[in-house]
Formats: sequence, structure tokens, C-alpha cells
Amino acid sequence: MLFKNGLVFMENGAFEKADVRVKDGKIAEVGPNLPENGDEVKDIAGKRLVPGFVDIHSHGCGGSDFCDGTQEALQTMADTYLKAGVTTTLGTSTTLQPDTLRKVFRNYRQFAETQTRGARMIGVNMEGPFLSVKKRGAHILEYLLPADFDLFSELNELSGGRIRQVDLAPEIENGMDFIRKASKVCTVCVAHTTAGYDQTLAAYEAGATSNTHMYNAMVGFSHREPGTVGAIFDSDTYAELICDGFHIHPAVIRATFKNLGTDRICLISDSMRAAGCPNGTYELGEQDVFVKDGKATLADGTIAGSVINVHTAVQRVISFGIPMETALKAATINPARAAKIDGVVGSIVPGKYADLLVVDDDVNVEEIYLAGVRQ
Repeated sequence: MLFKNGLVFMENGAFEKADVRVKDGKIAEVGPNLPENGDEVKDIAGKRLVPGFVDIHSHGCGGSDFCDGTQEALQTMADTYLKAGVTTTLGTSTTLQPDTLRKVFRNYRQFAETQTRGARMIGVNMEGPFLSVKKRGAHILEYLLPADFDLFSELNELSGGRIRQVDLAPEIENGMDFIRKASKVCTVCVAHTTAGYDQTLAAYEAGATSNTHMYNAMVGFSHREPGTVGAIFDSDTYAELICDGFHIHPAVIRATFKNLGTDRICLISDSMRAAGCPNGTYELGEQDVFVKDGKATLADGTIAGSVINVHTAVQRVISFGIPMETALKAATINPARAAKIDGVVGSIVPGKYADLLVVDDDVNVEEIYLAGVRQ
């Protein structure tokens, strides 16, 4: 297939008039005025061609959760993501008992090895149980553990070696030693932490390269104690942002993009099973979550994930004043690089999967292609 006459979103974050050739499910060629060579031609004049969205932090959607531990739940999630233009995800776990996590990771491996449709669930984001008690958010207190590299390694093996990110609080017992070891296996994210500025920088020095949902469940920024947030500002690490309008004020979102620039922010959904579902009571990590008017909370009012998807996040940050190109980078190549999956997804570059979206000037998704096949 040959996409012609559209504006193509390039890896450098700019739109260019170009054609894109797809062959055998991959991007084969990108350039101006490509010859047809007998290919099926898709004329997208007046439209934009962007990579499929990449969500590296999502617990669930469509009424299902990654930790349900069933093939049906994962398939429901994959189908729901794809309908929103999210073509690649990391299924995200939560804090549960080790035996439950073993079942979840074993189930995911079976799904990953046999999946035939829906968004590409390319790996796992292991969030918990190695988190701070004080900053645990919606994670269950009784199941939190000291950092345990042996448990992490076992779960990674059960997943088929597919843990792409692991989130932890560096100040907990064995935290720094865990970072040094786990960073050789996958991306390590500072998360749910009471670590201040100096301790967070030490975590980066040990090997952590990203930060889970910046501002949420971490020490905030002030003029005398920069906190976890100040360490992020003063580093070159990646930062996830939940841009549903509840987790972070739009003014803070604008300030964060100004400070971190166009290459470090990763838009995530942090969605739970209620994403794409009506108001009501849902379950997250063995706890009831109450969803009303787009906001998900525990009984005590603690925000418990979101009910958006990354496509919605893109459109919301644009409405908050962020340039389209910057928002798109934060939903495609940036998260792909943060999770070290940019060799296969995240941009329209020869050799990568032909996961493509045809969108209008307001980033409304009109057509979805997964591995070059229209969905």
C-alpha cells in the first residue's frame, strides 16, 4: 500500500508532505513523490498520517483489567485500545500478592504468544508491589513489599522476558540495589515515592531513567525543597503525565512542557477498567473504585487511575495550549523510547511496524491501520 499526498508526522516532531510505502506489515519507504510500483494507492490529501498511539501505562479499559488474569480480559483491552487509535500498549500490573501476580504474568505470556488481533500488547509495566507506604495511592497497603529482585526476575521469566518497565520507590528497603540490577533488564521508573531531590538523583545515578505519573504520588516542588519533582526538572529523565484534567491542572501541564521540552514527556492514560464505560462502581486491585463524570476515586476520595485513553490525552493537552506536534511526540516516539520499544514502534520510519492513523487537523481519528491492515 502507498499513502500519498498527506502530511506525514516525522520522527523529529514535524509534519512534512511525503508518501509512505507499506510492505509486509512494515514501513518500507518514506519520501516525496514515491512511484506507485503497482501498489494499492491510498490518497490522503488534506489529511495527516501519524504513528499509532503508544500507551506505556494502562491497567485496563472496556470493563477489563490486566490483573483479571484471563485471556478474555486481555483481548477486551486490546480491542478497546485499538478502537481509540492506541496500537501499542504495556499491560500494567498493580500491587497484589505474589501468587496472584504469578498467575497474571503467566496469563499475559500466553496471550502475548498467541494474540491475533487488537492493539499490540508488547510488554508489561510492573507497577508495585515495591512502593512507598505513605505514597501508595490506590495500591493496597498489606501487599506492599521491600524491593525484591528475585521476585521481579521470576515474574519477568513468567512473562517470557517481557517486562519493559518496573516502577518502585527508591527509598524502600533494597531499593537502590534493585535499581542497579533491574536497570540492566528494563526501564526503571521512580514511582509512588517519598524520596526527595538528592535521593531521586541518586536513583537516576543507579540506573533509573523515567518517572511514573509525574506529580502524582511523589514529593512536590518548592523553593527550598525541590523534592522528587525538582529532581525530574533537574535531570534528563522521562516523565509520564496523566492529562485527564483531574490529576494535573492545565497550567501545570503547560509549565511542565515548557520546562521539560518536547523529548521527555510521555502521555499516559493510567486507565483502569472503567475507561470507555459509564459511571458506576468498578474494581481495581481488589478495591472498589467509584466513577462519576470522568473521575475515578476510592471511597476516601483518593484518585484511582483515569478513565481516558491516550488519544483523549492528546486532544486535551492540545486544548490546554500545547502544540499538536509536541502532543503527538508525547504520545508516540517519546513513550516508545522511554520503554525501549522504539526499534519497532513509535514513528513512521522504514523497518518499523506500519501502525498508522489517518487524522484530521483536530486529531480526530478517521482510519486505523495495524501492521498495514485497516481495522
